[in-house]
Amino acid sequence: MELLTLTEARRRAQQGPIEGRVHVQVEAAAAKVTREQKPYCELTLADSAARMTLRVWSDHPEFRACDSLQVSDFIEVSGEFQQHQQFGLDARRWTVRALTAQEIGELLQGPPELRARQAVDWAYMIERVAAIGDPRLRLLCEAFIAEHGERFRRTAGARTYHHARRGGLVEHTAQMMRLACAIAPLYPQLNLDLLIAGVLFHDSGKLWENHLPETGFTMGFDERGELMGHISIGMELVNSLWRKMLASEPASKWSSLVPASEDARLHLLHLIGSHHGEAQFGSPVSPKTPEAMALNYIDNLDARMEMFAAGYLVAKPIADRILDRVRPLPGNLVKPLEKFVPPPAPAATDQLL
Repeated sequence: MELLTLTEARRRAQQGPIEGRVHVQVEAAAAKVTREQKPYCELTLADSAARMTLRVWSDHPEFRACDSLQVSDFIEVSGEFQQHQQFGLDARRWTVRALTAQEIGELLQGPPELRARQAVDWAYMIERVAAIGDPRLRLLCEAFIAEHGERFRRTAGARTYHHARRGGLVEHTAQMMRLACAIAPLYPQLNLDLLIAGVLFHDSGKLWENHLPETGFTMGFDERGELMGHISIGMELVNSLWRKMLASEPASKWSSLVPASEDARLHLLHLIGSHHGEAQFGSPVSPKTPEAMALNYIDNLDARMEMFAAGYLVAKPIADRILDRVRPLPGNLVKPLEKFVPPPAPAATDQLL
């Protein structure tokens, strides 16, 4: 059977049941009982980009094997996959086995397409940071990447709603930088250097909230992330890096720079603190500068476009071209209008006739 990612299996299963196999890590395993008090096992399975829930009933041939599975075990599930109206991606007539060490290593690397896309995104981020004209913001961003780059590349954009996968924060950040560069010529009042730095640091605290280990896809919980939240952590991180930077040799030449260094620091902190837009969404302060407002909208736009893309893969059909709501999007999903395809030009012989 063909080896599929969970995303591929989900996409293909929307057209009907398919046969295949998936390599996954056990993210959670819970012993449960039905209403009739019959035991079953509920497994949450994850790969580099997606998750599925597998319910193993007590009369399934693999029940004993699955009942003994532990969190962080690596397994192959092989059988028939279907898109269940209630449970999402599901499997029938399946078997399970442990992965070999080589298979685990390949799984942890992620599928080639995802690795290639994230490599392009990472290279773009490095390129955009190098293009920052303000030496203070550029050095600050480079110091952050040098110290925390590897952790950044293993961090998810969120736990559930958008870019919830290893490296998802890289994808989200790079796309936000592209959006910032696209709108900056349309709004000349925007300080692009500051906006790019704000994009890089706005979710930097998620390196503690949403970090994934080198050895798996289970997003644990970090005490710093729980106690402070990613906005507070991001602001603290900028202040710490800024103090180190001011003690460096280049800082001795910055006294005459405009804007003043302290103003640059405060405005960058404001971007981090206000990027959720409103207090009800976790921001301690609302956006009060053009760059802060732009960052809030850019962040929301990219997150919601990702939510739509992911939602179409899992939402239940409720009518022709209409799918059930996927939170936190505000309503039912409607399949998008196809892009216009110009009709083929008539052949030269037809024109002569």
